[in-house]
Amino acid sequence: MPNLELYELQGCPYCAKVKTKLDELGLDYESHMVPSSHSERTEVEEVSGQTGVPVLVDPDHGVEGMPESDDIVEYLEETYGDGAA
Repeated sequence: MPNLELYELQGCPYCAKVKTKLDELGLDYESHMVPSSHSERTEVEEVSGQTGVPVLVDPDHGVEGMPESDDIVEYLEETYGDGAA
């Protein structure tokens, strides 16, 4: 199984979009809830260089902190979807 981690915020629609894709693909992941205040999001900033969420970490494929929900969904489809090599 992949060793995926998702940095997310409760109620974030972009995070929900990524979680829906993870569920569709049947992927397990470790969730890290970040504080609502951007100034307190030091953990996600260390991983991705920014404080926005969602952020995906996939060490099995060298992804150390991918931001942007659309990019994450596309990455998950390409890497773990039906068309994955």
